[in-house]
Order: sequence, then structure tokens, then C-alpha cells
Amino acid sequence: MSQLRGGENSNLNRDSGRNTGGNAPQRPDRRAGRPLSEREIREMRARKARKMKLMRRRRRILLLGLLAVCVLTGVLVAAVSRRVRSWKAEKAAVQAAAMQESMSASAAEAESLAAAEAEQYRANLPDMGAIYGIAVNGVGWSHFFADNSYSMAPANSYITALRATLNGQPEGMSGTIRYRVNLSGTGWLDWQENGNEAGDSAGSMPLEGIAMELTGDLATYYEVLYSVLQDSQWTEWASDGAEAGAVGVGLHVDGVRISVVKRTGGEAYAGNIDPNRPMVALTYDDGPSPTVTPRILKCLQDNGGRATFFMVGKQVIKSPDVLKQMVAQGCEVANHTYDHTLMTKVAPVELANQLVATNQVVSDACGISPVLMRPCGGAKTVEGMNIAGAISMPAILWSVDTLDWKTRDASQTIQTVLEKVKDGDIILMHDLYDATGDASETIIPELVKRGFQLVTVSELSSYRGGMIPGKSYSQFRLVKTNEK
Repeated sequence: MSQLRGGENSNLNRDSGRNTGGNAPQRPDRRAGRPLSEREIREMRARKARKMKLMRRRRRILLLGLLAVCVLTGVLVAAVSRRVRSWKAEKAAVQAAAMQESMSASAAEAESLAAAEAEQYRANLPDMGAIYGIAVNGVGWSHFFADNSYSMAPANSYITALRATLNGQPEGMSGTIRYRVNLSGTGWLDWQENGNEAGDSAGSMPLEGIAMELTGDLATYYEVLYSVLQDSQWTEWASDGAEAGAVGVGLHVDGVRISVVKRTGGEAYAGNIDPNRPMVALTYDDGPSPTVTPRILKCLQDNGGRATFFMVGKQVIKSPDVLKQMVAQGCEVANHTYDHTLMTKVAPVELANQLVATNQVVSDACGISPVLMRPCGGAKTVEGMNIAGAISMPAILWSVDTLDWKTRDASQTIQTVLEKVKDGDIILMHDLYDATGDASETIIPELVKRGFQLVTVSELSSYRGGMIPGKSYSQFRLVKTNEK
């Protein structure tokens, strides 16, 4: 036991020596229950204060870091939000612009389609024309004249009344043509329509002016143009109820022209002709032929052209249906005497009978009376021209003579026309010969290809100075006429 205690004491002493380490300072041992010195307490408090200060600093740093993170996060979120809003706004703007553009494009497309459909509708509308007649002082009522024809009083006379109607009005389209006249000594009379008389055919007072218009749906798609002859001059075209003719100045109306045309949105021209483009008048004498004339008419129709047919009365009674086709296509029916009588070979009274008889058979065949005559062979006399003037007819000659009646050679006829043709020419052929039919089937499309408008003599004249009864004309150049 004593040895064990001694061993234990020895071990304790060794442990005590290791713990004290000689002169090394010893930390207070609270477990030993020894009270702390003031110094130790201060040191302990200082350590604790430093520790707390460090902890507070770390806490502030942490809080500041968290705050910075929050601020940066807020800034980032705000920036992202702004970018997102901006992107959404841009996207919405792009979508709105695209939608607007699409809507505008759709609206423009719809408008364009509607305009195209309206234009197509107008283009598909049939051509329509006026038919009209005049009452001449001391003579009475004329036959009816075709659209854009020169209806004129004889020389030294005047018109006392007018009547008009329509030819070819589209089925189901409402409206009509109405017209009124200014009667000398009375003034403007009431409107009339559909072939009723405007004026005083039983009296002797002349017309001084006219006005015309279309009504109903017709006024939307068509318009009526009209002109009067006063003091040997044709007035400019009037339309839509405007007055044509100088009233109250002592002038009377000696001639009337009326034409119904489609409305185009721009300036309208009688016969749907462009006066600024070259035009020529193909004319055919001595017919009609029941075989050759229909060939020429078909070629004209296929190429959008018209011609003037100077017909012999005794030929007309053989082929009345051919005349109906001429009128339906807008061609001009004209007078070449009843049995091809030379003006130089007959008395004036016989010439008058020939012309009047031919006018009658033509009117009986197609409902339209000729307003032009052509002297057979081109032969004229003063007396004969006076007769033409007395029955209200100008005399039409020619500027290009194909001599087709002589050569009976289609190639020669073609060559003559195509080598000589110029703007304003009147070309002479004869629709009795197969060779002329053959030639026409080449000449007509080639002239159109070259830019010529194929028009009637009256149409050509209407934009090249006009005509008056009893005078002769062989061509119609721009501005100047060749009145003789």
C-alpha cells in the first residue's frame, strides 16, 4: 500500500511538473474554484468585447452583403423586367404593325379586288348606242340615225324638233335617255324621253340648243355625249345635261350628233375612240355581198374594228340580215345610189330619187338611215352636190384607192394599203369580190397591229374637223379638213 501511494505521489509530482512547466504563466483554473484577479477579469472582458465586436462586424458585413445582394438582385430584376417589358412591347408593336400591315394589305387587296371586279364588270358591259331622228323645217321627220351619225338638215334649212332612244340597253339595268331643247322664241322646254318629241315639228321655229342625260343605273355605267352644228361649225361634245349650242344669239341648230359610251373614269370619247392615236376609215363599195361582206364583218369584229359600207340599193334588198349585223357591230351604213348611177350621167332629180330610194331600203332593212353618200366612180357635178346637200348628205371620196375591182388580186390590194396608209386616210375597197375578202382578212389585223384605230367615216370626221351637207371629203387629217 505504501509503495502504491509512493508510486502515485511520484506520478502526481511528474504530472505537476509537466503542467507547470517551470516559470510558464498559468491560465486561471476556474475549476479549481480560485477567484479571478482583477487583471484576469479585465483581460477576459476585453477578450469578450473583442469577440463581440468581431461578431458584430461580421454581422454588419453579412448584413451589408445581404443588402448588396438584395439591391443587386432588385436592380437585376428591374433591369430584366424592363428588358422583358421592352421586348414584350417591341413584340406587341411588331405584332400590331404586322397585324395592321396585314389588315391594310387585306383592305388594299379587298379594295383592289373590288376595283378589279368593278372594272371587269364595266368591261363586260355591252356597247350601247343612241338612235335618234330630227324634224326639219319644211321636210318633216327623218328616219332614225345610228349612234354618232351626222343627222343634218338640208342646206339652207334647220331642225325644229328632236327625238331619241337607246339601242342595246343591258337587260335589267334601270334608266333611260332623256333630253330637252331650246326652241327659238320660247326657251328651254320640258324634258322628254324614249322617242318622244322635244321641240315643235309642226311649227317653223328652229332649235337653238339641246341638253341630254341618262338616268337610273345607266347613268352610273354609261354617259351620253352630244354636239350640234351651228353656223357651219360643230360644237365640242357636251354631256350629263350640259347645254350644247349658243342660245339667244340668233343661231339655229342645223345638225345633231349623239353617242352613248361607257364611263371610264376619265375623259370619254364618242365611239370609245382615242383622238390622240392614229385612225383610218376602211370603206367598202357596191355591196353588200351575202358571202364576202360577212367575212369582212367577222374579221372586223375579231379585231375590234369598224368600217363604212357604201351600199347599192338593189343589193341591199337581197341581203337585209347583213345590214343588221353591220349595225350590231357599230359599222356605218352609207348610200351609193340605188343602181350604181353616175352623178354625171343623170339629171339632178333622178339622182335625188336614187339617193332617197336607197336611204329607204337601208332604213327598212336595219332601222337606220344613211347620212353619207359616195358618188359612183368619184364623179361629181355642182348640181349633184347641191342635191346631196338638199337631202342632208356630205359626199365621201377616198385617199387610198386599192383598185381591187380591177386587179382582183388580194396580194396587190394588201400591198397598196400597207405601203400607203397614213393617219386620217379613207381607204377604198369593194366587198363584192372574194379577193377583197381575202385581202381584208390580212389588212385588218395588220393595221390594228400597227396601232391604227379602225373607225367609221363619221367617227373619223368627228375628231378631224367634222362635215356639212353638200361638201365632199377624201381624208381627215389632224386639225385641218379637206372640205371642197
